[in-house]
Amino acid sequence: MSKLSTRNRNKEKVDKNGKTKSPNWEWRFEGAKINGKRNQMTRAGYTTKAEAEREGIKALNEYNNAGLHFEPSEISITDYFDYWIDNYCIVNIADSTLSAYRNIIKNHLNPRIGTYHLRAVNTMILQNLINDIYVKNSFSKDFMNNILKVLKGAFKYAKVTAKLIQMNPAEDVILPKIITSSTREEIIILSKLDVNRILERFKSSNFQYYAILTAYYTGLRVSEVFGLTWDCIDFEKRTITVNKISKKIEKEGKVSEGKRKRGTRGKASTRWYFGDCKTSSSYRTIEIGDTLINALSEFKTYQEKNEKEYGDLYTKIFVKDEITETNRRVKRLIQLQQLDFDIPLKRIFPIFIKENGEFTGTDSIKYVSKVINYELGIKFNFHALRHTHATMLIEADVPVKAISNRLGHGNVRTTLETYIHTTNSMKEDAVNMFEKFGDLSNTSDINIREAKKYKESN
Repeated sequence: MSKLSTRNRNKEKVDKNGKTKSPNWEWRFEGAKINGKRNQMTRAGYTTKAEAEREGIKALNEYNNAGLHFEPSEISITDYFDYWIDNYCIVNIADSTLSAYRNIIKNHLNPRIGTYHLRAVNTMILQNLINDIYVKNSFSKDFMNNILKVLKGAFKYAKVTAKLIQMNPAEDVILPKIITSSTREEIIILSKLDVNRILERFKSSNFQYYAILTAYYTGLRVSEVFGLTWDCIDFEKRTITVNKISKKIEKEGKVSEGKRKRGTRGKASTRWYFGDCKTSSSYRTIEIGDTLINALSEFKTYQEKNEKEYGDLYTKIFVKDEITETNRRVKRLIQLQQLDFDIPLKRIFPIFIKENGEFTGTDSIKYVSKVINYELGIKFNFHALRHTHATMLIEADVPVKAISNRLGHGNVRTTLETYIHTTNSMKEDAVNMFEKFGDLSNTSDINIREAKKYKESN
């Protein structure tokens, strides 16, 4: 709690004629820091100490109560969203989610309903808001779901926790039917021919080539791939350990108010970090075969050669322990060149770095996706490699439990519902099997064991 103090600013001061100046009492107290800097609240001009204390106490009480005892009829949606972010989101959601929520509020919600009073908003206003955003922007179903999630979460908190409103106007808001009926997540499964074409195209860009190859042979998520360091690879046991992910966080954990600057050093508005995996089941060690082991060994030798050739111009990467705005422990990646002095930080060795040692994280995949989609004409996103890996395993009759563990899922149901999709060969197999065993001209009973034998022999 801030402490009030008073002083006579004219104490022992005289004017140009040598006369004692009239009292000029001031009250002062320490406010909350702004951008890490002191924020002193002060006002002068009082003729007596008692007057300064009386007005100072009044100002201090108003300051301490600000934002805590407001009437719902007086607070705007913009101010309420700030209150929700500070009191709920920062302590309950991940850094990337917090950044996404702030962007949604700033770019899509505040411009439309920010000036409304909280109590004045009803379901019709919010439903029209959702419809208008979709009609004017044609956002994907996933992004529209995120906007709706912000609305429902914010107004639920206003009703249930903050008790600022008596009903949740967002509770019955739904996505436009055109989204739910016609827009589905596109699941991309690559053929072996597609994968070979992709790898051939990026053969001259080693770190991108090996990142794609690793994802294809492991099914790792893109953040897991770029979170790998060389100590995650056991060349003798032929295993990869997933124990962290790479992620980009806005500087000081907040959405930049200005134009974003690309990069990882200097005045970039974002920085790269290594952080916790998506879920507890995402921490895993998986086996890999000779193809990937040999490829990674080759790439490691290539990197060691590059560091010698670049010398002082080679980028070395160090980590610094930090705590994010959402109170999560992360390791910030600090990239330095031409070091002629020791620094008290641990050096790490990410696998997928550029020839000069620079780490660009998952940003490098944006270029990869553009080339594959527009130059090669192959529908692609990095997650397609994960879909493809899982689908090939299921086609090979690998037990679903083993696939689930390999992908880092919490349960088998997630694997079945999310990643296992019927391919053309699976569809043809289903038809051929039924043609054989469902033939009505053959009245003999066929049991499951015989059906499996038939499949194996064909």
